[in-house]
Amino acid sequence: MTKWTPKHEAPEPLEGPVVATVTGGTILWFVLFVAQLPFYGWFSDHGHLWWLWTCLAGGGLGLIGVWYVRGRDAAIKRHAAARATESAHGEESR
Repeated sequence: MTKWTPKHEAPEPLEGPVVATVTGGTILWFVLFVAQLPFYGWFSDHGHLWWLWTCLAGGGLGLIGVWYVRGRDAAIKRHAAARATESAHGEESR
């Protein structure tokens, strides 16, 4: 088992515009769903109807993802504000 032990520490996760990325991806899934709707009959005839439902599922799961990352982003901002307030009160008492 030792050959699978990491030899260095993992890097810190990168933070970026997570809410915008997930929102953009969700919009893209819904756009793909709507763009494929006119071809419903063709997809059905050729056994590719799952493409349509995959796009709809991606959009639906994306909505859950948007809700999650917005809550996460708000929690990170609340934590940063509380930490800033705590450090400001600590400097005042000196």
